[in-house]
Amino acid sequence: MNVLKNFEALFVISAALTCGAAYALTSHTAITQDPAMQTVVVSAKRLTPEQKLQSVLEERAIVMAAEADKANKI
Repeated sequence: MNVLKNFEALFVISAALTCGAAYALTSHTAITQDPAMQTVVVSAKRLTPEQKLQSVLEERAIVMAAEADKANKI
């Protein structure tokens, strides 16, 4: 019975070390990637609720027109 407890403790310790090593290796490679990588910065004003509603209505009209056109072709 004592052997099983020792194996359980060994398993828990090895799992913890494995997880820690995996985290350390992945976080290190994320920092040391290509420094010339381009980043994209988007600077735009937020839409007002009225503008959002208008955009959704326009999108729905386009989708419905496309579906009607598809139905007419069939």
